Order: sequence, then C-alpha cells, then structure tokens
Amino acid sequence: MNAALTQDLSLVSLISSASVLVQLVMVLLLLTSLLSWWFIFRKFFVIRKAVKECDEFEDLFWRGSDLNALYQRTTNGRHSVGGMERIFEAGFREFAKHPSGADIRVVMDGTRRAMRATYQREIDKLETHLPFLATVGSVSPYIGLFGTVWGIMNAFRSLSNVTQATIAHVAPGIAEALIATAMGLFAAIPAVIAYNRYASNTDQLASRYESFMEELSNVLQRRAAE
Repeated sequence: MNAALTQDLSLVSLISSASVLVQLVMVLLLLTSLLSWWFIFRKFFVIRKAVKECDEFEDLFWRGSDLNALYQRTTNGRHSVGGMERIFEAGFREFAKHPSGADIRVVMDGTRRAMRATYQREIDKLETHLPFLATVGSVSPYIGLFGTVWGIMNAFRSLSNVTQATIAHVAPGIAEALIATAMGLFAAIPAVIAYNRYASNTDQLASRYESFMEELSNVLQRRAAE
C-alpha cells in the first residue's frame, strides 16, 4: 500500500495523471521558463560585451587620441564597435559635415541630435527582451496559481463520487495542482532576478553614454571655436 501510494505520488505520475488543462499550464510554464533562460544567458553576454567595449573606448578617448584618427578607427570595420563608439562616430560625422566658420550653435545642435538618435538605438538594443523577462516574472505565478486552483477544484469534485473521503483520495489531486504553482515560481524567480540585474546594468550604461555625449559635445565645441 505504501509503495503504491509512493508511486502514485511520484512527480512523473502526478504530471501524467493531471487534467488536460493543468498539463497545458505546466507545458506553457516550462516553455516560458526555457525561453526566459535563453534570453537571460544571451543578455548576460550582450551586457558584458557592451561594458567591455565601453571601458576600452573610453580609455582610448581620454588617452588623448586624435579625433580624426579615432573616427577613422571606428569606420574601418576591422574591429567590433561598441555603443559608445557608435555614438562618437555619429556625433563626429555630423560635426565634420559643417564647414569651418559655421554657426557653432547650429553645428552643436545637429551634433547632439545625431548622438541622441544613436544613443536611443543603443539603449533599445540593450533593453531587448527585458520586457519579456518582466512579463514572465509578473505573470508566471498567476498562471501557475490558475493551474493550482483548477487542480484543487478537480480534486474536490472527485470526492463527490466516493462515500468516505480520505487523504489518499485528495492527496494526488492537490499534489499535482501544487506542481503548477511550483513551476510558476520556478519560471518567475529567475526572470525577476535577471530583469532587475540587467535593467540596472542598462541604466548604468545609459548614464555613461549620456556623460560621454556631454563631454564629447564640450570637446567638439572647443574645437569649433578655435
């Protein structure tokens, strides 16, 4: 009897004997969890690469490199170009379009707009898939709870067919229902942690990009005034 009860309450047995709706909930949560883990790993490498490229270019820029040579370096296509480098390229290209003697305010206004447009594209790239992780983190527990409620309803509904209710009649239904809740939490917790971490990393990079745009604007404005 104990062996049979143990076998009936095994994880595989509970999932296979669950109602179709609860099984669909479990499959949805499993697919959602796998997809969110894929995005978590991809975003980890994207953020790490962006930070590394930002550090390298910032160090090169403040080393006193010639701006023309630095611009040629960003456009020769021989190395990976990071977000800060693309912002510099867009700003310097717009700055170089204007002839000497042009109105400084017009030149700098166009330069800032070019850098701002590139900045926004870079931030959009960094924020890719973050809304999905946020959605998984907020919705998955409720999806799992829906499966749990449905499973418990079925468990108690089955009691109407027995004359004497025992824990053996209720336990399998409740156990399979709670698996849906556990899967919902398993999908939600990593997604929430990853979203908070990557959102913070993106905000830090955005702050560095904005500071660089202000510093580059000052450098170019001094250069235009010479």
